[in-house]
Amino acid sequence: MRSLVTGGAGFLGSHLCERLLQRGEEVICLDNYFTGRKRNIEHLRDYRFFETVRHDVVDPFKYEVDRIYNLACPASPIHYQHNPIKTVKTSVMGAINSLGLAKRVGARILQASTSEVYGDPEIHPQPEEYRGNVNPIGARACYDEGKRCAETLFFDYHRQNGVDIRVVRIFNTYGPRMLADDGRVVSNFIVQALRGEPLTLFGEGTQTRSFCYVDDLVEGILRMMDQEEEPGPVNLGNPGEFTIRELAERILAITGSASPLERRPLPEDDPLQRQPIIARAEALLGWRPQIALEEGLRSTVEYFREDLARPVVPRRTIDPTPAA
Repeated sequence: MRSLVTGGAGFLGSHLCERLLQRGEEVICLDNYFTGRKRNIEHLRDYRFFETVRHDVVDPFKYEVDRIYNLACPASPIHYQHNPIKTVKTSVMGAINSLGLAKRVGARILQASTSEVYGDPEIHPQPEEYRGNVNPIGARACYDEGKRCAETLFFDYHRQNGVDIRVVRIFNTYGPRMLADDGRVVSNFIVQALRGEPLTLFGEGTQTRSFCYVDDLVEGILRMMDQEEEPGPVNLGNPGEFTIRELAERILAITGSASPLERRPLPEDDPLQRQPIIARAEALLGWRPQIALEEGLRSTVEYFREDLARPVVPRRTIDPTPAA
């Protein structure tokens, strides 16, 4: 089996590449290193059948592969709002280029979609049938609507051209190899706690999220790609629901930090509730998260302890390419 992983040097992509190599597959890791890091995949270079390609999915690419995992897109508000036009192009043109390749070579292709397609949901928890409540002109729309359009393209290629697709909707995921500066709540709280800085609590901290450890998430992706029954979409996430304040308190306890909580205004269109219904994943894939939040947070805290202790090396985190 020869697999292509777009965004393969990112947080999620690097874990997926690792699992695919452990299964004995050949893996092509394609990344433009906007939010991906070479450090994430350095340990994979010892694998004989691992290849890296520096490339932006906005531009066409051609490889002879059996499977394609389309993960390429900045996934944190700080990064996807920096250049919103580029974010839309990454989601839409990246999907078109990936689907075009799948059509040409007859590959099965998986789209890493997101729970953000549900927007600020009016139905809680969220089943796959829910069509969402997304503001199409808000600051987050570049990501939310880009992913929604990518799903549309996947199903149109499936209906019109017979492309063998799989679509998963990923809820909040955390774990080692997250970026310290990505602005996500888990990495934010852990880094702030380890540095002794105030933990930034947006609003009252009563908004809820469901946190899935990366190893569980990757297992769900692999099971979705391997099954033959349906294209999806399928929710992948941990149905355990926690308030943001509860998350902050757990991280303070695990790190032993005395950092205070610092309240700030709630960002525009920030969802107040987010929790998946995973009945479809359980029935179709036999999948359910196994790693409890406490266990996953401890592993993630240890990763950040080591990461923050590394010598500081300047890293270009902002794509200088102007929007076009």
